[in-house]
Amino acid sequence: MSIKRARLIYNPTSGREEIKRRLPDILQRLERGGIETSCHATISEGDATVAAAEAADRGFDMIIAAGGDGTLYEVINGLAEKDVRPPLGILPLGTTNDFARALGIPKHWEYACDLIIQQYATPIDLGRANKRYFINIAGGGSLTELTYEVPSKLKTMIGQLAYYMKGLEKMTRLRPTELRIQAAEIGEIHEEIMMFLICNSNSVGGFEKLAPDASLSDGLFDVVVLKKCNLGEFIRLASLALRGEHLNDPHVVHFQTREMTVTTPDYVQLNLDGEYGGTLPCTFTVLPSHLHIFVDEAGNSTYK
Repeated sequence: MSIKRARLIYNPTSGREEIKRRLPDILQRLERGGIETSCHATISEGDATVAAAEAADRGFDMIIAAGGDGTLYEVINGLAEKDVRPPLGILPLGTTNDFARALGIPKHWEYACDLIIQQYATPIDLGRANKRYFINIAGGGSLTELTYEVPSKLKTMIGQLAYYMKGLEKMTRLRPTELRIQAAEIGEIHEEIMMFLICNSNSVGGFEKLAPDASLSDGLFDVVVLKKCNLGEFIRLASLALRGEHLNDPHVVHFQTREMTVTTPDYVQLNLDGEYGGTLPCTFTVLPSHLHIFVDEAGNSTYK
């Protein structure tokens, strides 16, 4: 059995700091599976991006991102512009793991390690937002800001509940934003909106049916736009979205596109994979089959 070299990039504060407790066991399991693994613990914002870029330059056979969607976002931003991009393994040990959920990567570290050891990688699309990259979701509007407004210490203490608390706080301040969207092969949309979501997968913010037909390998974004509505209508639409029954509602615009530009006269922040991604205006572009991710070859594994 040939030995492969991996660089494990992990956020020590992710998921109530589970990674720090599990690290010796993770390294031992990977070693027994023929993967010689060295580690990099992140120490500040953007550190995982630098570490991933350095790992690619140093010729590692694979990179492993251990943490939540925020850690994964930083890692793919370190890889996206490299000419040679090593395949990526994911250990979903964060507070939110939407992308791992979409790919059926188990949240239990033992099974996630076993997928990496099997070394079956599938190509997936990446999204580019101006000069940044995202792997799962991009969005704008007041509610999309809540993920990067939740303090990391609060996430460490109470996990997913921190997001629900912040969401309830922001609901009372929902307001529409004037937006102009120019999408390839779709044309122009000019509306007052509550939020827009550009989905690469079907799993967004814990909603597994928000973009039910989204595919990670079709070269297209699935775009969901929520038009101006009141709080009662918003709550009704959220309940429909849990069942995947929201796309035909008159308050919702849904389409697929490979590229779109969004402009606004207002100040609108962008959310990229749950992290702050700058402000509008922005051009979003699909990069087809840009990364390879380790998954279950048989397609039987699930996040749960």
